[in-house]
Amino acid sequence: MKYYIAGHRGMVGGAILRHLEARAAKGEAIELLTRTHGELDLTDQRAVRAFMQDARPDVVILAAARVGGIHANDTYPADFIRDNLMIECNVIHEAFGAGVRRLLQLGSSCIYPRDAAQPMAEDALLTGPLESTNEPYAIAKIAGIKLCESYNRQHGVDYRSVMPTNLYGPGDNFHPENSHVLPALMRRFHEAREDGRDEVVIWGSGTPRREFLHVDDMAEASLFVLDLDEAAYRANTSPMLSHINVGCGEDISILDLARMVARVTGFDGRITCDPTKPDGTPRKLMDITRLSAMGWRARIGLEEGLRETYAWFLDARARGDVRG
Repeated sequence: MKYYIAGHRGMVGGAILRHLEARAAKGEAIELLTRTHGELDLTDQRAVRAFMQDARPDVVILAAARVGGIHANDTYPADFIRDNLMIECNVIHEAFGAGVRRLLQLGSSCIYPRDAAQPMAEDALLTGPLESTNEPYAIAKIAGIKLCESYNRQHGVDYRSVMPTNLYGPGDNFHPENSHVLPALMRRFHEAREDGRDEVVIWGSGTPRREFLHVDDMAEASLFVLDLDEAAYRANTSPMLSHINVGCGEDISILDLARMVARVTGFDGRITCDPTKPDGTPRKLMDITRLSAMGWRARIGLEEGLRETYAWFLDARARGDVRG
């Protein structure tokens, strides 16, 4: 089986690649196809078509996306909606054109309405307004779900979507402005400790609650969903509500998360909230009933995962190999 992983240099795509490499090392008949952005621009339809026609993968995993935190989404909304729509359209359509029958598309929990009932079940999709700070990105990821469903309905292929909660782990982006909340906090507390500062200021009121899943858990869940036989997948989904939430089922306030990151990084100063900065969605907890019924549960606890991620961050920083 030839697997093409779009976005293999990203945090999630890299984790999926590692898991598939481990399977291949154990004797599974797996051939892995990857291309860097320099080798293949996924926003270029002609280039994607040529690649798909030449490589002829059996399975496509679409983990490529333009991603970022609140600041990046709010600053570059046109870039986020344009690039993500183009990536999805090109990869999904050209995979179909090359005869690919199985595809897994990775989305995001931001697809759900800002005021969706908590925890957010799959049927909350398209039931209300989105969070304004990342609406363009969310619209693109919703379109990705509907692309998969539409190709399934019209062409009889088996294209699936998984919607992860907030992810973290090795390979994350630690840019001080354009990263997601957890790596941004980890870098901020690390540098505050290194510089001997006695205070760290975090964005917002500290009261919003977020759920976090280790990227290795996400990789395992993605391959679990991809490997489900079609009857089992269809028994737990419907043709026009086919995506599956992936999370751990627990959330934490941003302030408590900051306190946990402070412990992990060894920072013992004050933590101050800045309510003039945006909070984003008040709460984002995924309803994972559907995935749990299929037989999958997360295994890595948050503090354990943070300690592992911080060790990776320190090692990568020493090598000069940290994104951001």
